[in-house]
Amino acid sequence: MPGRIPENILEDILSRVDIVEIISGSIPLRRAGRNFKALCPFHHEKTASFMVSPDRQIYHCFGCGKSGNAFGFLMEYERLEFLEAVEALAKKAGIMLPEAEKQDAKTVSLVTQLYKINELTAFFYAQNLISAQGAPARNYLLGRGIKEETIKLFKLGLAQDKWDALISHLRAKNISLSLLEKAGLILNKEGGGYYDRFRNRIIFPIFDIKSRELAFGARVMDNALPKYINSPETPIYIKGRNLYGLHLAREAIKEADYAVVVEGYLDFIMPYQEGINNIVASLGTALTAEQARLLKRYTQNIVMIYDSDKAGELATLRSLDIFIEEGINVKVASLPQGFDPDSFVRKNGAAAFKVKIKEAQNLFDYKLNILKARHNIKEPEGKARIASDMLPTIKKFKNLILRAEYTRKFAEALNVAEHYVAEELQKIKEDRPYTGLNEPPSKKALNINPTEKLLIKLMLEEAEFINRIKDNLEPADFQDERISRIVSIIFDLMKDGQEIVPHKLINHLKGQDDILQVVCESTFLPEVSGQDREKIVDDCIQRLKNERLRLKRQHLHEEIKTAQLLGDEEKLGRLMQEFHLLVTAKAQKDK
Repeated sequence: MPGRIPENILEDILSRVDIVEIISGSIPLRRAGRNFKALCPFHHEKTASFMVSPDRQIYHCFGCGKSGNAFGFLMEYERLEFLEAVEALAKKAGIMLPEAEKQDAKTVSLVTQLYKINELTAFFYAQNLISAQGAPARNYLLGRGIKEETIKLFKLGLAQDKWDALISHLRAKNISLSLLEKAGLILNKEGGGYYDRFRNRIIFPIFDIKSRELAFGARVMDNALPKYINSPETPIYIKGRNLYGLHLAREAIKEADYAVVVEGYLDFIMPYQEGINNIVASLGTALTAEQARLLKRYTQNIVMIYDSDKAGELATLRSLDIFIEEGINVKVASLPQGFDPDSFVRKNGAAAFKVKIKEAQNLFDYKLNILKARHNIKEPEGKARIASDMLPTIKKFKNLILRAEYTRKFAEALNVAEHYVAEELQKIKEDRPYTGLNEPPSKKALNINPTEKLLIKLMLEEAEFINRIKDNLEPADFQDERISRIVSIIFDLMKDGQEIVPHKLINHLKGQDDILQVVCESTFLPEVSGQDREKIVDDCIQRLKNERLRLKRQHLHEEIKTAQLLGDEEKLGRLMQEFHLLVTAKAQKDK
């Protein structure tokens, strides 16, 4: 039983929530007949293939095969454990979960343990910072203009200048070294044993959208290198899937309808402290497609402000195409040479920073200016190099009007006839899906007899058909092993007196993604009119019976040929008699 929550409670939760409401809170849905559709949030696509059925309370992507009910969507989209998804929907539905089962399930969850360890670690580092030993670190932060209330808000901390301070603290709480290693908090010594990953550094906890500590960043207080050390990826932390500060900024982003994207912790903290709250940091030099999609939940408009050095400039250029791929409007704000958002706000104030945001260039102008600074646009070779970098970006625009307008502008910038630019643009192959962290898995083709899929659809729509099919067919009569398994489960649930509907059946298919895909794809087959349904069921049953007989005859025929070749007269006679009876029975039935 998934997560040890009683099945009747899971079904009660699903009956009280609406999957359309759940999914539309995260991605925009549009009506498509009786269903809703959208661009799939789980892989990159240009044509919407993600379907949501309000009648069946399920979703299915015909592109990547992702399928499920409301629990499955939250688990996939919010990256929740099953129990966490159940708790979230139970709260929404106003249903109390059994405490004993909740706690029992939680104790066995590695993910839950890692979150708890990070919470204890963040508290330990925060206490270090406010202790007497933390005075130099506090003075360092205050000297950089970070206020006491900001230190508390972001739970900033201090890793002491000791090799085993954290290890000793958490071992005293009976936390194993194995778990600390899985959390990325300790490292192996060459000669055996462990030591703390973070030492003598300011600590920046990294939070998820639910304000849970995911990981940590650590900064030196002098000019030592490396300046920053960050947590490695762990079972709960993947760098390219999170944005620093989003847990605090998301409401401000929604309200302003744009997000300011910076690079580092302090680049985020200083503007946020000074009232620019619609801001996030990318936790690295280049944004990923998943981070872009994460922002897309809250706004379609981005203003990027990275460092003015070459590394920041290159990071911005790499990120631009990702935003275009995701259909996000992006602008780029430039800071004076030598400034980053942290130092600029400290010296010039939030008002001046807001002016820079308002002056942000559209991505076309920004990229063109950078390329013009690198290559001589007056020389043919320079124009060709600029075009080789610029045309693939123009090609990524899905909107043909925008693509045409930027083609015209680019031709003017190069002082080249527009039709030559258009011809070069046509030489570029159509975009391939972005191959980042969220690249969709290869979808396994179903290759299932349409008759078998149709019977699954009809059984899930009308319970009376289940008994009719059960009286005439066995699960083994279905040639596809996945369909056979689904039919077997449906028959068993019917025998137990349980309601057979797609979103509840899915709870019995946990961990069986191939079967889950079949159920959901069958559900989205075209509707069958009511007056024809009984006849269609009977026809489908007869087709499967005929197919069963055909395969049996074929099998007997092959065995007869083998017996003839081997000269096995006894077996040959028995098989011929069996074959004759089979043919005679069919002939009598056809009369």
